[in-house]
Amino acid sequence: MPLILGLESSCDDSAAAVVSDHRSILAQAVIGQDEAHRPFGGVVPEIAARAHVARLPALIRQVLDQASVTPADLDAIAATAGPGLIGGVMVALLAGKGLALATGKPLIAVNHLEGHALSPRLADPQLNFPYLLLLVSGGHCQLLEVDGVGSYRRLATTIDDAAGEAFDKAAKLLGLGYPGGPAIERFASEGDPCAVPLPRPLLGSIEPHFSFAGLKSAVQRAAASGAHRPADIAASFQQAVIDCLVDRTARALAASAAPTLVVAGGVAANGAVRSALDTLASDHGRQFSVPPGWLCTDNAAMIGWAGVERFAAGLLDPLDVPARARWPLDERAEKVRGAGVKA
Repeated sequence: MPLILGLESSCDDSAAAVVSDHRSILAQAVIGQDEAHRPFGGVVPEIAARAHVARLPALIRQVLDQASVTPADLDAIAATAGPGLIGGVMVALLAGKGLALATGKPLIAVNHLEGHALSPRLADPQLNFPYLLLLVSGGHCQLLEVDGVGSYRRLATTIDDAAGEAFDKAAKLLGLGYPGGPAIERFASEGDPCAVPLPRPLLGSIEPHFSFAGLKSAVQRAAASGAHRPADIAASFQQAVIDCLVDRTARALAASAAPTLVVAGGVAANGAVRSALDTLASDHGRQFSVPPGWLCTDNAAMIGWAGVERFAAGLLDPLDVPARARWPLDERAEKVRGAGVKA
């Protein structure tokens, strides 16, 4: 029973976990930094990196103790190697390299997006390849066909901002604080999703790409006008995002033969988003799979599970593997016309 230590520090969550190939999480721990970043309305990279350095060693000791294993008992160390804030990414990757060097265990450099992409298989033993994945988070919004471990074909991406970033910016405009996604979801429950006329960028377009920059600008104008209740703006914004995700994903479903629609990433923790996409999958005769909310946000269990899957496939990495601020899952995908660097 291979045991993998997973390490994650790509943004503002320091995390460690011990995972086995029987979909068993022996131990996990996550420490967030919301209080440190809240005064700034978003993540400050230098603050995040310093917090990772201070916290990750203790988290590693904690999960090893909770799992009743030593570093010598591990079969490999899996660490996020990107994409993300480069100062943070380096912390988990260097910790993983140090442990691998000290113990003689293999290193597995995990793409953070692959962690999200494979996380539904940790939660759902019945989920087999291939599947259509909507990866929707603070930094990414993509549709991919997942054919196997390390085998991804991008069908669509955002040409500007990610859905999760739009949630954070909308929350900031409405004075709801950070993190924005959960705040918008709570506030939206008190509002009317039809009260504020907001745009649905790219709705109905032939290609299934995403765009949220114009929607953010519309929220800014609505908030500045003083003509709408903030709760109504939040509800209308959330519904606009849902409408875009559903429309774009429906376009991808029409072009994919994958039997299952899978949703992963931080925005997948939003209950209204999950419900709408579940209905979409049912309407198209597809199965639907989404991890529990805690597995959608950044965590080390998904990194450990990606390590389990890559270990089983013999996909190991040398100790000089670099940290990467940008690392697409489908490195062969062409850049989308009009898209910025995030695509």
